[in-house]
Amino acid sequence: MTDISSAPTRVLTTGGAFYRLVWKWHFLASLYVLPFFAILSITGAMYLYKPQIEGWLYGDQINVIAAGTAKPFEEQIASLEGATRIRAIATDGDPTTSTVVEYDDADRVRSIAWINPYTAEVLGSVERDRMFMRVLQKIHGEILLGSFGTKFVELAAHWAIVMFITGVYMWWPRGQRNLAKAMSPPKGKGRAWWREAHLFVGMLATVLVLPILISGLPWTDIWGGGLSVVQQQTGQESKNLRWGGARPTSTTDQGTPIPYDVVFDIAAAQGLVAPYEMVPPRKSNEGFYVRSDSINRNEQSELIIDQYSGAVLARNDFADNPPVAKAVSYGISFHRGELYGWTNVIQNTIAALSAFFLSVTGFVAWWKRRPAKTLGVPKAPEAALGGGMIALVIVLGLLFPLMGASLVLALILDWAIFKRLGWFQSY
Repeated sequence: MTDISSAPTRVLTTGGAFYRLVWKWHFLASLYVLPFFAILSITGAMYLYKPQIEGWLYGDQINVIAAGTAKPFEEQIASLEGATRIRAIATDGDPTTSTVVEYDDADRVRSIAWINPYTAEVLGSVERDRMFMRVLQKIHGEILLGSFGTKFVELAAHWAIVMFITGVYMWWPRGQRNLAKAMSPPKGKGRAWWREAHLFVGMLATVLVLPILISGLPWTDIWGGGLSVVQQQTGQESKNLRWGGARPTSTTDQGTPIPYDVVFDIAAAQGLVAPYEMVPPRKSNEGFYVRSDSINRNEQSELIIDQYSGAVLARNDFADNPPVAKAVSYGISFHRGELYGWTNVIQNTIAALSAFFLSVTGFVAWWKRRPAKTLGVPKAPEAALGGGMIALVIVLGLLFPLMGASLVLALILDWAIFKRLGWFQSY
């Protein structure tokens, strides 16, 4: 570890000594980040192809033969035996696909069912949290450890940014290694090839992966939670009729609710773009919630519809959101590979593969370099950093508070325990 205080008895670290210091921090950050990189890159790459994977896994449930007129949605849902709550009904308007219903079963387990709209036959049902893509999402976002696991994933994302910053400094041409050589594919063999491969792929990954890391931060607990507070305080939060607390109620609590088919017809008449998701009211004075589930953010709109009269009580279009909320939404769309079609998917796939290869080359290069029976922490001087570098560390710690807290904890542990035990010391 390194003392970042500018003690007067130390000489400021520059030149080759500073390079070794950066290398040491890059190495220590990588010890934590690279295992997560391998997991997140694999799961993230697979999630980019969610429609294709689910089409393969559940094709028999999703695809139907159009045969006549579809039965009313109420009749379709009535075939779900033991359903204790209907959470949502989704339809894409395609006559050859099934109706998708999210519901609680007899044991109050949240489940997904596919129903043939022409026969009302339940084609299949599965617990939502056991669906393959749902499990993959939980691995990607929380490594199957719930809200506790999300902190580890977020910490990895924060330190990954530090890893890329230090990695760019190490890749930057200097001495006899000019720009042409730095940009060239790796040559040689053995440890030298793995090191050059790591530098080369790292340069590519910096360009491709950093935007994905940054666009994923709004989903995180600490950083994303802080951003939400800032958005709320500045009036830049996204408008949402379902979760935003401003959902209007029906004009009365008595009468005969309009059929579900009419709700979808109203959504279409209002110009909402299919596919649709509708949430039926649970109380007698609530309205129907229906939204466009288009992957195009600019087409996403939502309505609250009076459950008795069919009047549109509220509408929210994506264009109604403030600039920061739009930027966050576009970032999430980019992160998921939805912002600009297949180009976005392919770009993020290459980014994921480069991140995975970065993990492999980093591990192999370290394994071949490390002395026997040691961790192989790069040798670096005990250093005092200048005011500019200290300011950079402080700014990064404030921008990424989880990283800043872990850095403070690491320095305390290094001073109190690691140095006495000889851990993480340079070889």
